[in-house]
Amino acid sequence: MSDGKPPNNHSSPHPRGFLERISYFLTGEPQDLDDILEILRDSQEKHLLDAEALTMMEGVMRISQMRVRDIMIPRSQMIVAQREQTLEEILPLVVDHAHSRFPVIADDRSKVVGVLLAKDLLAHITRDNTQTVEQIMRPVSVVPESKRLNVLLRDFRTTRHHMAIVVDEYGNAAGLITIEDILERIVGKIEDEHDEEDSPTQYILALADNEFQVKGLTPIEEFNAYFSAELEDDDCDTIGGLVVRILEHLPKRGEKLDIGKFSFEVMRADSRRVHWLRLKIK
Repeated sequence: MSDGKPPNNHSSPHPRGFLERISYFLTGEPQDLDDILEILRDSQEKHLLDAEALTMMEGVMRISQMRVRDIMIPRSQMIVAQREQTLEEILPLVVDHAHSRFPVIADDRSKVVGVLLAKDLLAHITRDNTQTVEQIMRPVSVVPESKRLNVLLRDFRTTRHHMAIVVDEYGNAAGLITIEDILERIVGKIEDEHDEEDSPTQYILALADNEFQVKGLTPIEEFNAYFSAELEDDDCDTIGGLVVRILEHLPKRGEKLDIGKFSFEVMRADSRRVHWLRLKIK
């Protein structure tokens, strides 16, 4: 299937040795996953596959080699509900973060006792907003950190669960994973119709004198060029990343941070990243 050309830049980081290549060309059959990927990439170069189809096929094969621990949302970044909270008390958190499911914890984040569905909250809060989260939460699905992603995806489809709590060897919650997290490894980032597009031409919007709205994905380089600033950080490339690194946690809406003459306020963030910041220049 191969035309004998040397591997391109997308080939395996460990090129086959001379004997391996001879064996491969003599048998004409792929010997491992890297061989299959090479055949697919060669097919794409010959226009037998389009780039999007190739990306999805690579994603499908790669998840069979990945474990839950590789992509889970860490425990420290989970947006959680307390089981003793009333529906009225928990409503602002559900509205702010706009997730469909929230882990419910007992005394601390290491003990997840259930899952709160936003649709259950809406169904019950109009009847009795004094009910507690514990009264309407659903059972939690638990998976080990070592579980393969392709196996978990199959389990999600079979059980119709959309989220699972990841536990460590001691049975404590280590994080969470959703079916969307796995699918995004195959098809790329999934946005809904209400998500802002990451347009590179609209990173910074002027609101008033010395007041701006800044996208979290704004490259630090672009921020510096726009404001004649000198912010820098070797560990991150974006303004949102810089804010998270300085705060040492993923912030919630309304959290504030001053960096020199720049005063930032988080306008929108979720369990993965900061989306928008309000900026005032002192």
